[in-house]
Amino acid sequence: MTTPWSRRAFLRATGSSALALGITASPQAHAADAYDALRATWRTLILGDGFSPGAEPFTSKLAGLGSSASALLSTMAPASGSLWPDAVYADPDPDTDQESFGYSARMNDSYTRLRTMAEAYSQPGTGLTGDTALATAIATGLDHLHSDVYNENRATYGNWYNWQIGAPQALLDSCVLLYEHLSSGQLDSYLKAVDHFVPDSAVSVYSGTSTGANRVDLCRVLALRGVLGRSSAKLSLAANALSPVFPYVTSGDGLYADGSFVQHTYVPYTASYGSVVLGGLGMLFALLAGSAWAVTDPARQIVFDAVENAWAPFLYNGLALDGVAGRAISRGISAAGGLQQDDHVRGHAIMASIVLLGQGAGSAENARWRGLVKGWMRRDYYSPPMGDSFLSISSLARLKQVEGDGTVAEIAEPVGHRLFPHMARATHRRPTWAAAISMADKRITYYETGNGENLHGWHTGSGMLYWWGDTYANGQYSDAFWPTVDPYRLPGTTVSRKVLADAAGGDWGASRPDVNWVGGATDGQRAAIGQYLKGLGGTLLAKKSWFCLDDAIVCLGAGISCKDGTAVESTVDNRNLGPTGNAALTVDGTVQPLVYPWSATLPGASWVHLAGHGGYVFPGRATVQARREERTGRWSDINKGGSTTPVSRRYLTLWADHGTNPSGAGYAYVLMPGASADRTAAHAADTGWLSVLANTDSQQGVQVPSLGFTGVAFWFGGTVGALDASAPCAVMISERSDGTAVICVSDPMRMQTSLTLTWRRAVASVTSRPATVTGATTGSSLALTFGDLSGTGGATQKITVRLG
Repeated sequence: MTTPWSRRAFLRATGSSALALGITASPQAHAADAYDALRATWRTLILGDGFSPGAEPFTSKLAGLGSSASALLSTMAPASGSLWPDAVYADPDPDTDQESFGYSARMNDSYTRLRTMAEAYSQPGTGLTGDTALATAIATGLDHLHSDVYNENRATYGNWYNWQIGAPQALLDSCVLLYEHLSSGQLDSYLKAVDHFVPDSAVSVYSGTSTGANRVDLCRVLALRGVLGRSSAKLSLAANALSPVFPYVTSGDGLYADGSFVQHTYVPYTASYGSVVLGGLGMLFALLAGSAWAVTDPARQIVFDAVENAWAPFLYNGLALDGVAGRAISRGISAAGGLQQDDHVRGHAIMASIVLLGQGAGSAENARWRGLVKGWMRRDYYSPPMGDSFLSISSLARLKQVEGDGTVAEIAEPVGHRLFPHMARATHRRPTWAAAISMADKRITYYETGNGENLHGWHTGSGMLYWWGDTYANGQYSDAFWPTVDPYRLPGTTVSRKVLADAAGGDWGASRPDVNWVGGATDGQRAAIGQYLKGLGGTLLAKKSWFCLDDAIVCLGAGISCKDGTAVESTVDNRNLGPTGNAALTVDGTVQPLVYPWSATLPGASWVHLAGHGGYVFPGRATVQARREERTGRWSDINKGGSTTPVSRRYLTLWADHGTNPSGAGYAYVLMPGASADRTAAHAADTGWLSVLANTDSQQGVQVPSLGFTGVAFWFGGTVGALDASAPCAVMISERSDGTAVICVSDPMRMQTSLTLTWRRAVASVTSRPATVTGATTGSSLALTFGDLSGTGGATQKITVRLG
């Protein structure tokens, strides 16, 4: 390896004539044409416009960008195998193992650093704006990386992503920003390298690593390659290769008609890879609009529809739900002290992408989306978007424009329930809180690990129940939750305490339970949901159900069995109280000690209340375990690239201990987000409010007479209350005050070729029914006959009736 340049020698070189390094003043001066226009458009898209550099948050953001670029400039030292001493990319044993992944990531990072420097050169107010020495240094860096590692004669090693997406995107952005300072020879050599690593064949087949978010990213590379290389063929290819991303899919990667978004075949990814799709399409639509290469495929309307069908359901007061963020939940503070990518940061990025996408949508859609974004922005008290140091300046500019637009009225959070059968997820929204459920089945993984990330996410698909309040607890999972929480006691889950190894189950969603019955039925406001749970890496079996109501969620567990030789627990909740939290815990009217650590067994508990959070009711009473503890962890515990600095948070945990090797164990509790102690106690005292109709390995069901609600998970056919089912199914009934009722039925297993459901209730007539209902008999009872449900994808079949 050659000796790295000294700082003095490097500055001497970069301070010399630009011509000595092949940098000329606009060597490719062409009359303004379509390619120049596209390049100018892209420059605006990545730098942002319409903001004042002298106003916050832009003043500080720009100054920070300048400081970062200055630090990079001062440490840049081109040498064989590296451009910075702390980012060695030369791989002594190039292959595709974890070590090589690290080397290729540092190659990618080197290009990203140059892009940061190029942006500092191009943005106003950075202190380096238009700095000739900086521009020369960037060109030197680009030349060094090209000659040393990223050229048409090199083979890839490590992670394919770094070679086909990460590095070329940063490279091409830098070329746009430094275009006037690059010779035609330099530009041609860089583009030749891009052609080598990202050939046209990268998008010839819609499969493998060329689907969903990856396909959009590859098209971005091809489009910018076309702009800079003045290639109509490349631009046409990029625009046309987007088309496979648009249509709904029925398996694998992409958008589903029910609003699901899946990447890596088995992973719900709306808030991570889905964000990339949304942002990437917004950028490409805007780049190509009005040009000869505009994206005109009518199927792109599916993407516009997905803003409210797929993304909005997973945004709440500015945050994007972790249950659809995959391994990104483990990306907190990096080893280098980088910024924390929490649920709010992910939400803000999606909001900015929605604003950009709106520019290419219809006027009515654009206006509504801006109203949604303004509402999310104003309600995000925990992490205000305009203070988000992780957002790019261009994204901040888009959000600032919405914030300052007096013609835009903020839209409130929706109230209702959404089921996403194709990715085993559900969201439940009420006027003052929201909740989400994460499950797993043979189509959807328990969790995703890979690249050394999300090493302890084992049980996030085992029925995890997230919830947030409208004005409280919006930092519940943002505030160092993932590195400090007990991964065996995630809220809502039923888990064997069998010790699992880091990344147990395999990378990229390899771990999937061999179960079919996961899903439920909903009328859009309430729901009956169930999960047949087989534990990861052990023998745990359980039936879990959730009945989502107006002010509560009823949670049932049955048939809990295990032969792992370890304790089995069902976690009622595990609340992150922050670094100093002392929320009072009240059990049946008695306030428990406010000391750390503290634990107790609460026999015969009827209700529990946690101040500032909500209440829990235990129908028929239960023995509950409670613990206060301060837990310390490191981001590096769950992500190999994370910080090794210890962080501590206080937790209040409630759980049911089913003992070692249980057989047929169960639980029942009611979660009441935001409820006061008095309201929790009143619910517990009202024994007629809730009736648990069944809680067995064969059926689980509840009835709430005051709401006219009945919900049943028929794990097998049978009888529950006034309902008879001939085969496994999910049923939810809402009786209305106007003498009508809505009956919702689904086949979560996607296997029933026939089903008969009988409701022993007088029904005068059926007023609407789907085509799957092949027969209906009314009178003293209602008998519904369904045809083949196996092709419905677990979707709810809704029938309305007039009661007798």
